[in-house]
Amino acid sequence: MGCCQSSCLTETHPENDQSRQQQQEHRNHSQAVSGAGPDPAVANGVPSFSEFSLADLKAATNNFSSDNIVSESGEKAPNLVYKGRLQNRKWIAVKKFTEMAWPDSKQFVEEACGVGKLRHRRLANLIGYCCDGDERLLVAEYMINDTLAKHLFHWENQTIEWAMRLRVATCIAEALDYCSSEGHPLYHDLNAYRVLFDEDGDPRLSCFGLMKNSRDGKSYSTNLAYTPPEYLRNGRVTPESVIYSFGTVLVDLLSGKHIPPSHALDMIRGKNIVLLMDSHLEGKFSMEEATVVVGLASQCLQYEPRERPSMKDLVATLAPLHTKPDVPSYVMLGISKYEEAPPTPQRPLSPMGEACSRLDLTAIHQILVMNHYKDDEGTNELSFQEWTQQMRDMLEARKRGDYAFRDKDFKTAIDCYSQFIDVGTMVSPTVFARRSLCYLFCDQPDAALADAMQAQIVNPEWPTAFYMQSVALAKLDMHKDAADMLNEAAGLEEKKQRVVKGS
Repeated sequence: MGCCQSSCLTETHPENDQSRQQQQEHRNHSQAVSGAGPDPAVANGVPSFSEFSLADLKAATNNFSSDNIVSESGEKAPNLVYKGRLQNRKWIAVKKFTEMAWPDSKQFVEEACGVGKLRHRRLANLIGYCCDGDERLLVAEYMINDTLAKHLFHWENQTIEWAMRLRVATCIAEALDYCSSEGHPLYHDLNAYRVLFDEDGDPRLSCFGLMKNSRDGKSYSTNLAYTPPEYLRNGRVTPESVIYSFGTVLVDLLSGKHIPPSHALDMIRGKNIVLLMDSHLEGKFSMEEATVVVGLASQCLQYEPRERPSMKDLVATLAPLHTKPDVPSYVMLGISKYEEAPPTPQRPLSPMGEACSRLDLTAIHQILVMNHYKDDEGTNELSFQEWTQQMRDMLEARKRGDYAFRDKDFKTAIDCYSQFIDVGTMVSPTVFARRSLCYLFCDQPDAALADAMQAQIVNPEWPTAFYMQSVALAKLDMHKDAADMLNEAAGLEEKKQRVVKGS
């Protein structure tokens, strides 16, 4: 996805010109820092780093719905991570910082672009950012199979087997070693919640820890008992601090519990290795390998930073322990290989739903003509001063578009509706839906899908916006997604009818 301009969801005012100029500066700056052009290529299946508009991310996360929250930090770092889905149907994770966490927008863009250059199979890579007004957001690959903390501390079916724990330790060490070699040796608040599992069950390190929670904010949000001692002394994260935190993760993997480092060290000094080991492993581990990992954990947790090993040393020691290389991670995790769920059962469809399921563009056209603009009520509140000549011209363009739409002159309708949309003083979900259908008649399903998504942004509960997306997706041969979208539209329509009956 390339750098996108932020879509305006409400009427545009002259004072927004300065904001638009600032956003253009952010775009220019991010391209200068990261080298990303307007249409970055996708390398190894991971999109190049780029800017997202706030409208993109609102649409992807259903306007940052609480239902989409997948991670919530504590009071010291109260930012949220949302699950979202882009227009191209790719899943993303969006980290939303608190207001003004990064007051200097250029500094935020520069740091984000630095992390965005990193690309590694052991990372949940950063693919973009959004810097819009006071909003600061990071966008990363979404990892479908949850966190190490969930699988280690809150498992339901089976605990993680020993060979998989060694694989996790090795992979995360490799990720940190790569970041360090690329000039990013600092990782903030490394813990079991930062280790994620992708669709194949392979461990990945969250890229979000490569940036602080704010320009001047806390780098650690975990309990002080797990915080590197030097950080408590001077408040600074160093490469050695990352080694210490990696040691706490090794203790988690050994014990299956979140044991404070001081307690773990006492057990290690007392040579209580068996007592330290996770009882849920039921003795199914190599004592020789466990002794090596315990030794590494002890070295990492040394009070004096200079006594801790380097990340390269950790990789060199852990890599030979990585057994069962031919067994897929999802098998060792005891989970099914991720596949897109089949379409959910269809609800009874309205005439609009039936027309969309048949891809009957003519029937859809008749329904949109009949509905006119009744669903646009409340989407615009215009002051007296805004009824200018420009406003009259814009409404005249919409009227010409309506005549052309009614008469099935779809190319003219596209031109007229585009004039109306480009002025931006008013937003109309109906105009977006109508232009979407015009694009479908003109065999431009990509443009049709974009317009249908814009209609959803303006009116997130409008069934027609979802219906039009389902038709566009079907025309793009994305039939499963089309079926899901059709079902979602039908659900919204049912909900709307229940509200009407109850009133």
